[in-house]
Amino acid sequence: MKETNVPFAPAGSYTPLVMQYLIDASVYVFRAYYSMPDDMVDADGNPVNALYGYCRFLGDFIEQVNPEYVAVLFDESLSTSFRTEIYPEYKANRDPAPEELKRQFGQCRRYTRALGLMEHASPQYEADDLIGTLVEHGRAMNRPSTIVSRDKDLTQLLSKEDIFWDFAGKGKLGYDKIPEFFGVWPEQIADFLALAGDAVDNIKGVPGVGKKTAEALLTHFGSLEKIYANLDKIHEVNVRGAKTLGGKLEAHKEDALLARQLTGIACDAPIDDPETLMQRSPPALGDINALFDEAGIGTALRRQAERVSDLSRY
Repeated sequence: MKETNVPFAPAGSYTPLVMQYLIDASVYVFRAYYSMPDDMVDADGNPVNALYGYCRFLGDFIEQVNPEYVAVLFDESLSTSFRTEIYPEYKANRDPAPEELKRQFGQCRRYTRALGLMEHASPQYEADDLIGTLVEHGRAMNRPSTIVSRDKDLTQLLSKEDIFWDFAGKGKLGYDKIPEFFGVWPEQIADFLALAGDAVDNIKGVPGVGKKTAEALLTHFGSLEKIYANLDKIHEVNVRGAKTLGGKLEAHKEDALLARQLTGIACDAPIDDPETLMQRSPPALGDINALFDEAGIGTALRRQAERVSDLSRY
């Protein structure tokens, strides 16, 4: 049976809500690349470690959840998103993916499609934005989302009906659990990153405002907008250096507002017919076996694909 029961169904509702699952694929491709042995190669000596680990993850996920609605979102480029148009230094600190990993990303996308799942990427929007867009689509259809990722940035998308699932990590976190793990509420995550900065994405934030200070400011005032509307009251915040903090915030207001444009997730990326695409199709076992033949992958993942194919019949 497909998983449909959601613990956050509205009171008085007798029809269980159908959950949609949105997978942040790049997280799991990179995780496989760095955790699986790098001597896993095909007949031509090309590495297949990321492909193998990703296929196992995705197969495990489908066997565990058997979702009716699912989408797998990839990042296509580090240098062409709308954020680099706003701030050319965005993610400029990251090294390009090695060629052997780029090749495997393409194979991972092939496997995703062959497994009967929606896979999508965009040169202008990151996977986060595609996920945000599908979250909003789900809400329009009265369908909550489970976001499968390890990236805390995506928790900003959660409402009380949604779930953040760090698969094989922290597990499932609902809206109310986010402050316990990340220090602020979901709707404050983008403001938090704008204040404290995000070194991973090369976002500077406000100099002198670290994570603890950002948490304290948002706990006291609620949002970045309210912080800047109350600069004369910053000294009241119970945090080290509060007396000079207002001056720092005022001096770097433009930096904070620029950072906030980068840390917020866009929920209006163009995706044609998501309602149809998110519905699973039966796996194309011939395509999967052809990919596995090329990669020199043996029987375990082939059998898993067959089990997933059997699930799709119910």
